[in-house]
This record gives sequence, structure tokens and C-alpha cells, in this order.
Amino acid sequence: MNGFQICALTRRVDSLIVEAFRALPVANVSDCMSRMTAGGASLRPYHAKGVLAGPAFTVKTRPGDNLMIHKALHMAKPGDVIVVDAGGDVTNALIGELMVATAVKNGIAGFVMNGAIRDVDAIGAGTFPVYAAGVTHRGPYKDGPGSINVSVSLNGMVINPGDLILGDADGLLCVPIDEAQALLEATRRKQDAEKVTIREIEEGTLDTKWIDATLTRLGVEVPA
Repeated sequence: MNGFQICALTRRVDSLIVEAFRALPVANVSDCMSRMTAGGASLRPYHAKGVLAGPAFTVKTRPGDNLMIHKALHMAKPGDVIVVDAGGDVTNALIGELMVATAVKNGIAGFVMNGAIRDVDAIGAGTFPVYAAGVTHRGPYKDGPGSINVSVSLNGMVINPGDLILGDADGLLCVPIDEAQALLEATRRKQDAEKVTIREIEEGTLDTKWIDATLTRLGVEVPA
């Protein structure tokens, strides 16, 4: 083993499901996944605005090295999200303005970097989705090793190639490809329920008796 592995991405979450999830808040999807899955608070959006949605095109690389990310840029299909597990190390930037420009040209849906980026002024002025763990001016190495389209983990969130990656201002989430349809339906139901709650708040009819009921159940004395 020389530390390199390049696999084809043979299965992707359906494009219709991707577009349906694009309109749903990541927080609501997360709630429907029992609040057990997250990319971690360190992975934050650096672009100006806009949501991220697409199948994961995964890269696992040595911290601070972007050789396999360059390869992934020219293997990924339009609409793919390049997801990079670089161990969360922020010593060296993995991508910057030039690689973002290449990704835009190739129709890539976005970058997720469990590592650092640079050229944040240029990235922050645009709407191409870029999530990262940090920023540094120091550039990358280009020697490898690394792997493409293998299972990766970002702060405990397991991502398999082709899974659905979602991102908005609240952070990142991976929806396993085989659970996507059921979670889509569950999230739509939750979204509809929240619309009812918002209306009840505005009308002053929201039932909040559950708060005191919960406190009483927990043995808390509630003043009359």
C-alpha cells in the first residue's frame, strides 16, 4: 500500500431529492434525524450566502495536502459536493480562490473542507458554497497520500460517497442516501407543523401548558 486510492463514484443521491431538500432548513432535517448527526460547530460557511445541496464526492487526505483535491476537481460531476477529510488541521490551506474558480467552471456544487482555506475575501464575496474549519495564508503541499470516494468522518459525522450533503448558515449535515426519501417526507411534515406554530404565535393562541407540566413532572414547584 502506497497510501493512494482512487475510486469511482458509482451511486449518487437522486437529483430530484437534492432539489427538494434545498428548500428545507438544515435544522429541521437535523431534528428529524433525532439531533444525533452534525458536522460540528467548527465547519462554518465562508461564502456570502446560499445553501449547499448535492451528492458527496469524498476525499481523504494527509493534513495540509491538496493533491487529491486537485484530482477530485477533475473527476467530480456537475452538482457534486467535494467533501474533504483532512483531520481538521488548519496549519496549511487546502483550497483558495483559484481552486474555487475551477470548481465553479466545472459545475461543482460546493466545497466542504475539514481543514483550512485561504483567499477568504474573494470567497466571501461570492455565493459558491465553501465550508471550512479555519483560515490560514500558508499554502498546501501537493504530495499525497490520500484517497478519493471512500468513507470519511467529519467530527464524528460519517459520510459515504454519494450521500446527500446539506449546508446553510446553521452548518452542515449528511443524509445517508438510503434514508433520504423518508427524511424528506418527515422534514416536510415538520416544516408544515412549524408553520402552524408560527401562526399560533402571531395569533396569541400557542398552547404552552407543556412547560409547567414538564416542570411539575420533574419535581419543580411552580408558583400559581
